[in-house]
Parts: sequence; C-alpha cells; structure tokens
Amino acid sequence: MAPVVHNPPSLFPPYRGYVHGLEVPAGSRLLFISGLNGFEQDGATMPESFEGQAELIWAHIRSILASAGMTVSNLVSLRTYLADPKDDEANAQMRLKQLGAHRVSSTVVCCQLLEPKWKVEIEAVAAA
Repeated sequence: MAPVVHNPPSLFPPYRGYVHGLEVPAGSRLLFISGLNGFEQDGATMPESFEGQAELIWAHIRSILASAGMTVSNLVSLRTYLADPKDDEANAQMRLKQLGAHRVSSTVVCCQLLEPKWKVEIEAVAAA
C-alpha cells in the first residue's frame, strides 16, 4: 500500500509534520483506532503529566497496530484532542518523535475531555 500525498501548491505549506491530504488506494486494509487516553493497563491509573500520558497513548497505538500486523508507518490519519492549548507544542514534538519522517493527515482539537485528569486523547487510522 503506497498512499498518495496531496499537498496542492494552491494551499499554504504543511507545517509540523503532516500532509494536507493522503489518499489510500483501493483494496487496502483499514484499521480505525478509537480515541485512546493515558490509562495504565489497570484501567484506573495514569501519569499526571502531558508527556507521560502521550507516551503511554503512543505505546497503546503501537500495540494495536502490532495486533493488526502494522507499524506507525501504516498510519494515515491522526486526530488529537488536547484539554489545554498550552500543550500544543509538546504534542507537536511528541508526534514528530513518534512518527519520525513519516507524514499523515492530522487534526488537533482543543476541548474539554471526558475526565478532568485526561490531558490528551488520540484516535488514528492506519492502512495496509
């Protein structure tokens, strides 16, 4: 599966590690990953910091991808929900750390999350 990047010259340049559009070829397997938060395996505890929660969420994403025979290189789309816009830069740095040179379509939304202790929630789509 080789996704096709769409960054038309009529748009502003993509910034901070994403693409404007990513086309998934017909016949690809798609994996939709629900919004994940930073709960530890016990489902009750989580790190207090944004970075701790984000690292754990990315570990969860990698586990789900592995269960489908995929890696982060199969990700085609991310939607990140931040409880505080002050975490935007930390989120951008975390995404670059986790994805390296791999680029996906991406949206960041700042909103009130379901639980007050949640700092970030991430949902993803992967294709193979």
